[in-house]
Amino acid sequence: MKFLLKLSGFIDALNGRVGRALKWLILAAVLLSAGNAIARRAFHMGSAALIEVQWYLFSGVFLLGAGYAFLKNVHVRIDFVSSRLSARTRSWIDIVGILVFLAPFCWILIQMSWPLFVKAWQSGEMSQNAGGLIRWPVFLLLPVGMALLLLQSASELIKRFAFLRGMISDPISDNQEENDSPEDTQADNPPSEAR
Repeated sequence: MKFLLKLSGFIDALNGRVGRALKWLILAAVLLSAGNAIARRAFHMGSAALIEVQWYLFSGVFLLGAGYAFLKNVHVRIDFVSSRLSARTRSWIDIVGILVFLAPFCWILIQMSWPLFVKAWQSGEMSQNAGGLIRWPVFLLLPVGMALLLLQSASELIKRFAFLRGMISDPISDNQEENDSPEDTQADNPPSEAR
């Protein structure tokens, strides 16, 4: 299990680096969007290529950031229900959700999107807009983004199982002391004699 936790740490570090790099894509998309708007309104100039670059940047942030969102636990979760459950129950729900829904979903999207990327790469597919860009970079974002999310789901599975075995604190909570009451902590972590 220690090897798996090291692997989980490596995956977390990878998605953490990707997430930090995406901040620059967001800045670039905002600056490019503002520049395009100013050029269109003030100078009556526009560029299909620059608009497509905005779209590529937004796609990159959304798709490549999915694993980072899962790492930071900022994805959609029904907090009203989740906050009423014990940490062990939340972990089991996450394990089932990852194995039954998330991992197969990521795998299916990788399988379906990879041929689209290969076809666009081999054919040199271009945008239908005049002055548009090549398409393969944006097609590559989907399988890469889903691969990062699939890796992060493996990392989260490792952490959930390690938590259930009592090896680490609750990975779902940002701060164990703030999020768990003393009763939950005692219920989730029985004394070592009882194990």
